[in-house]
Amino acid sequence: MAAAGVGRLRRAASAVLLRAPRLPARELSAPARLYHKKVVDHYENPRNVGSLDKTSKNVGTGLVGAPACGDVMKLQIQVDEKGKIVDARFKTFGCGSAIASSSLATEWVKGKTVAEALTIKNTDIAKERCLPPVKLHCSMLAEDAIKAALADYKLKQEPKTGEAEKK
Repeated sequence: MAAAGVGRLRRAASAVLLRAPRLPARELSAPARLYHKKVVDHYENPRNVGSLDKTSKNVGTGLVGAPACGDVMKLQIQVDEKGKIVDARFKTFGCGSAIASSSLATEWVKGKTVAEALTIKNTDIAKERCLPPVKLHCSMLAEDAIKAALADYKLKQEPKTGEAEKK
């Protein structure tokens, strides 16, 4: 008698599963399921990927990482003589949200002054990319990378000890 009940249960479960709507395979791709379309756009078409000459006096480099997830982000800025950021590049090893955050950060710093770039906050990046709470560390990395690049640039602008004594 128990075997008959199990059979009926299996047939009922099969009927339910067969009636369940099936989505096309392309709609089940990982980026489409896990990331907002704004993240997917910057992940699939990242802006400003590459490097600038880190030895140049007008280039600031920020290298930051998150040990918890393994994301590493390098962001570089190039500043003109008036203090305006004229170029920005990044290289990121990490998830789609980290890449998208880096890409957006380079777009946002271009055209800003050094002081204006310091006002970019991780919350703004997260809101613009529609990052879920579990991915907020990616926008924090982007903010930290901006600050590190600006700090490196400012450090390069300070006269070296030997140069100050000569003047």
